[in-house]
Amino acid sequence: MSKAIGMIEFKTVASGITAADTMVKTAEVDIVEAQTVCPGKYIAIVSGDLSAVKAAVDAASAQFPEQLIDNFVLGNPHEDIFPAIYGATNIEKVSALGIFETYDAASIIVAADVAAKTAIVDLIELRIAKGMCGKSYMLITGEVSAVSAAIEKSKTAIAPKGMYLDSSVIAHPDTQMIKSIL
Repeated sequence: MSKAIGMIEFKTVASGITAADTMVKTAEVDIVEAQTVCPGKYIAIVSGDLSAVKAAVDAASAQFPEQLIDNFVLGNPHEDIFPAIYGATNIEKVSALGIFETYDAASIIVAADVAAKTAIVDLIELRIAKGMCGKSYMLITGEVSAVSAAIEKSKTAIAPKGMYLDSSVIAHPDTQMIKSIL
């Protein structure tokens, strides 16, 4: 049995809530987060066994395909993802700062998983569509080469869906910037 997470992102709250209900009725999964995000979209993240998460995401996605923005299933997600989502990451030092933006909520979690598995980087924060008009971003830190590699690999991973927006790497951010993000 493999631990996994999956997510659905819908254009409307009504179809999102209904789809989230379908997810938990379809397979033995636990709701990690289910809520409205800007601008009136609905996201639901579930966890459980890989096959159960896949069945739940597939069933929810098929229910309202015209309202579906994006979805994903990740087997063995990196352990730093959830602290970064909830702003509970404890970062001592910022050497380089990577910033990565997407047009949607689901892609940023996939990008974060790819980044964390690509190089030795720390996820600082994942801002998932809250107060961002539906866009999302992640902040990562590590050595310049590691952050650059993680950003490039993340860009390659989500580019096919057309959800990549922008990214940058700051080699040694000013201490004022570090204080403002930590």
